[in-house]
Amino acid sequence: MFGLTDWRQTKFYQEVKEEIKLDTIPPLLKFGLSIEQIAEALELDVEQVRQAIEKQGQQATESNS
Repeated sequence: MFGLTDWRQTKFYQEVKEEIKLDTIPPLLKFGLSIEQIAEALELDVEQVRQAIEKQGQQATESNS
């Protein structure tokens, strides 16, 4: 039987979990948290947070064009 532990180990679950963390970054920035604080809270590398912020900024610029 496919248990919860098995589900959490799937690639799909891991990708969704990562995407949710990345989607949480903008609200945390609005609350005034630093990149380092966000990385620690979401258990991400500082570089991952920086890249996500940069990517989201580019997407916002493209959608405004």
